[in-house]
Amino acid sequence: MQDTTTKPLFSADLTPHRLMGARERWAVVGLASLLGAIPGLISLSAGAWPIAVFIAIAVAGMAIALKFSNAEGKRHERITLWSDRLDVDQFDIKGAVRRRQFNPRAVRLIIDRDFDEQTTRLRLRSGDGDLEIGEFLNNDDKSSFGKVFGTALKKARITPVKTGS
Repeated sequence: MQDTTTKPLFSADLTPHRLMGARERWAVVGLASLLGAIPGLISLSAGAWPIAVFIAIAVAGMAIALKFSNAEGKRHERITLWSDRLDVDQFDIKGAVRRRQFNPRAVRLIIDRDFDEQTTRLRLRSGDGDLEIGEFLNNDDKSSFGKVFGTALKKARITPVKTGS
């Protein structure tokens, strides 16, 4: 087990890009509610209550869709590399963590590219299979992270492992 006082060679928290936070979501729902209320009230006063009901359902549906679409933003990964161990902690949208540990000398970083040489997937390959990392990142972020992490992994392979005494 790694000594907790040792500083890792590399550490990264990967999080998906979020366009809207809680404040922006409420602003969108509030604006949609306001804009939906005007024709809804006019329809209701004209006796066309089904139209008002459908407008209210549409606004409620949009609020629910925004809530669920932002849940994906709670996924993240923590990657920590020491000279003798690589930890990959993957957190799902509920906060549950799945930890995988690798030997930096036995794991390989596989970078999949498309026909334009853009990075499409990052995988860690070891004896027990592949683990995809950063799948929620866009291609440019995958490429950038792949370069930095690959360099750190090479450094971990040449760093001597300190044994406890």
